[in-house]
Amino acid sequence: MSRAQKFVNIATFDHERKMLEGKQLILATKPFAKDRTLESWWYIISTAVLLMLTITGTLWNFHWAGKVVCSILGGLLMVRFFVIYHDHQHHAILARSRLADVLMHVFGVYALTPSSIWTSSHNYHHAHNSQLRSAHIGSFPIMTKERYLQVTRGERMGYLFMRHPLTIFFGYFFIFIFGMCIQPFLNNPRRHFDSLLALLLHLVIGSALVVFVGWPALFLTLVIPHFIGSGMGSYLFYAQHNFPIVTLKDKSGWTYEGAALESSSFMKMSPVMHWFTGNIGYHHIHHLNARIPFYRLPEVMRKMTEVQNPKTTSLNPVEVWKCLRLKVWDVESQRMVGFSRI
Repeated sequence: MSRAQKFVNIATFDHERKMLEGKQLILATKPFAKDRTLESWWYIISTAVLLMLTITGTLWNFHWAGKVVCSILGGLLMVRFFVIYHDHQHHAILARSRLADVLMHVFGVYALTPSSIWTSSHNYHHAHNSQLRSAHIGSFPIMTKERYLQVTRGERMGYLFMRHPLTIFFGYFFIFIFGMCIQPFLNNPRRHFDSLLALLLHLVIGSALVVFVGWPALFLTLVIPHFIGSGMGSYLFYAQHNFPIVTLKDKSGWTYEGAALESSSFMKMSPVMHWFTGNIGYHHIHHLNARIPFYRLPEVMRKMTEVQNPKTTSLNPVEVWKCLRLKVWDVESQRMVGFSRI
């Protein structure tokens, strides 16, 4: 073996020896889990202003094409503001600001994701991400192939409905209006009163738009932005934990950091889409430490070797189809499979 080869082998060994694992890896992310107050407020205020401008643009008296563009941009900005809201609910940004609490609670109601149901279900998701035997609260259900073949036809239909592409595409109705508002309130009216408030506010805004502006305003100002934001949010959440090379575990073999790196993807996007989605594509890092502000996730990716080789997805239509066709977890092959393998 040449001297150069020995040097390469030693350097490689030294690099691998220093790779952090387990609790040490999570602890290494703590320096990044620090909110920069002025920067957080800048992102909240700038995104809120842009969102209000686009919503106003859907009502302004100019060419209909401009209104449609404003409506679509409003939907994309709803995604960005939702990620900011999501970070605040994780206490990643402005955790001690009462003003931020008020603003985020108002947005949660407006976005049909009131904090009472969102926080409880999403925290459960983080604590049980990719566990096969968990209740799948706050996430899309996953059955093993064996379990799927054993359940009743009605249970299969319910399971497939929750994972159906149209359910995700129409997330505005199925996941947000029903799943985040109607169902939680019916299950526990006292605890989830804000779910009813969100639904009523949505109906009041919609009715006011029809009465004072007209039917086109209902769709351009309210329905389309929520439809785009909800649909994109539903798919992003689905695909970041339901992709062809995802790893799922029983409780006995499950670890928090393993679920973050093996069961949560990095979604490749253009810089523009990373901006509109608030860096939620860096999902493996977010699951490693949910207290890291969204604007610091790329920094972690650059500086920590351990997170630089993630499992990936993208918004490429081919990859979107590959994710959407997955139905059950095949224990034998240790992978998610579609109908052809059931």
